[in-house]
Amino acid sequence: MISAAPLPASAAVDRFAQVQAFAAADMAAVDALIRTRLASDVVLINQVAEHIIGGGGKRLRPMLHLIAARAAGYAGRDHLPLAALIEFIHTSTLLHDDVVDESDLRRGRKTANAVWGNAASVLVGDFLYSRSFQMMVELDSMRVMRILADTTNRIAEGEVLQLLNIGNPDTHEQAYLDVIERKTAVLFAAATRLGAVLAGLPAAQEDALARYGLDLGYAFQIADDVLDYASDADTLGKAIGHDLAEGKPTLPLILAIARSEPAQAARLKQALQAGGGDALDEVLAAIHATGALDASRERAHRYAASARDALGALAPSAARDALAVLADYAVDRTR
Repeated sequence: MISAAPLPASAAVDRFAQVQAFAAADMAAVDALIRTRLASDVVLINQVAEHIIGGGGKRLRPMLHLIAARAAGYAGRDHLPLAALIEFIHTSTLLHDDVVDESDLRRGRKTANAVWGNAASVLVGDFLYSRSFQMMVELDSMRVMRILADTTNRIAEGEVLQLLNIGNPDTHEQAYLDVIERKTAVLFAAATRLGAVLAGLPAAQEDALARYGLDLGYAFQIADDVLDYASDADTLGKAIGHDLAEGKPTLPLILAIARSEPAQAARLKQALQAGGGDALDEVLAAIHATGALDASRERAHRYAASARDALGALAPSAARDALAVLADYAVDRTR
């Protein structure tokens, strides 16, 4: 079985490759389904969708659903279209995010909006949302539709909350957590909860799998926000300090402001309000000097540990071990 023990970063990456191998057969079926269900007689839809779907990425959210379903004891096939539509929902949010953020790069490649413009990106994002709901209806499960409808609504709320926080130097930690819960963690939680729903697990085990997904989502996003200040452009696939340039108050900067002397805190707040990269060097120095990066990493690891603990409600299996490894990988990856 795959080891579920906490791992150093290099080991976590190696173990992630094992998890990918464990899920490979199901993921191949999902990839084929994704491309079949992307098809449209509108050529531009195919071009934009293929650009982002085919642009790399580890398909973590659909993989989470597939493995959660197996960990729950599900032996059917409905987890395949569910995984595909979860990826469609995620991809549509990426298209919309890049327009709102005016991003030019994602995973080291030009964003769809940089290639085809904002209008095409928004409309193809809408197509992917609507296609995902078509696939939900085909599964003929009111419970599944309710979970995913509620999830997409929460994601939209998260987008608006993040917009309200842009350039706001007084954003506090809870407001930040509220954003990442809605923008990231709720889709992770839906992916894992739906595995339990397919398997017909009792409510307590279903809630445990959902809690695993939610905490994993928190861990993943906090770790991602740490990388924005701790990685480099070649590794990250986008410019370091991208969040600062967009005026996004993420945990490393929020903690640095809280831990700084008043004069330095005022300069950090001004840098956030101004956006851009002019003050990046000073912000990086303050984040390191205040220990904000280490504290942010510790928060991510705490959520990952909570996610692993939730798995105790499930019967031991290779799939459960794979979910535990994903909790380690979420906080110890390089991008």
